[in-house]
Amino acid sequence: MRILVTGASGQVGGALVPRLKGFGRVIASNADTLDFAKPDAIAPALDRFAPDLIVNPAAYTAVDQAEEERDLAMAVNAQAPAAIARWAAAHAVPLIHFSTDYVYSGEGERPWREDDAAQPLSVYGASKLAGDRAILSGGGTPLILRTSWVYAARGENFLRTMARLARERAELRIVADQIGAPTSAALLADAVTDIVAAGLDALRVRAFAARGLVHLAAAGETSWHGFACAIIEGLRTRGVKLAVERTFPIRTEEYPTRAKRPHNSRLDMSRVRDVFGLTPMTWPAALAPELDALAAELSHAE
Repeated sequence: MRILVTGASGQVGGALVPRLKGFGRVIASNADTLDFAKPDAIAPALDRFAPDLIVNPAAYTAVDQAEEERDLAMAVNAQAPAAIARWAAAHAVPLIHFSTDYVYSGEGERPWREDDAAQPLSVYGASKLAGDRAILSGGGTPLILRTSWVYAARGENFLRTMARLARERAELRIVADQIGAPTSAALLADAVTDIVAAGLDALRVRAFAARGLVHLAAAGETSWHGFACAIIEGLRTRGVKLAVERTFPIRTEEYPTRAKRPHNSRLDMSRVRDVFGLTPMTWPAALAPELDALAAELSHAE
């Protein structure tokens, strides 16, 4: 089996590649070999790759910058995935695509279900929603995995940002009224591995049963402030020298950004449990091995 993994140099793509090698030949693509900023070039590239399965975590993720780069965000997050979906449907190739909690308005406190109305607050959220809709209307048997607050010990993300700031500053002010589930790239990659292990026919059947869309994130919930405190405590207990002494919870309004963020990013994961039999681990449990890896890196660098 030939498995195409897009965005292989990113957090989720980087976690997927080694895990999927046990199922066949993995084609690890990046912007040099599959440029999502040029949607018209997608189909010819896929003709050359000739994959039997496509796993697509590649995305434009600069949430604030997207407010000024709408056309690029739409090309990468909507038009390119639409082109992939059309090719996949025409060639009867299963497609696993990653989406985001940012497609929702963030109102209320109830976890979002897959059939809830999507009302994105930002260009980034709108571009991802446009991609989701194009994929679901493109035919075939795609599977969209909507997740939240993705991080890893590698790359650029909240975990590494907090680790850097905690070594530089005595005080940190972190938003505490946005609630969600920090989800490691490893957790997502392990879930995809379990899905693929059942076989492509099972993937098609289950994707159809799930109506092409499931929520997949770590179990439990916290705020960005709670996540930051867990990171700081975890690094400190692992022997990393930190400068931070106090971490203050603040409201979203006290940390203005160009793009609006949802206050409620809780995701109901009943469907992924019922259809795929997946019960993700809690976010603190998923965080632990990432802290182990990051602490080892930081200690080595000292």
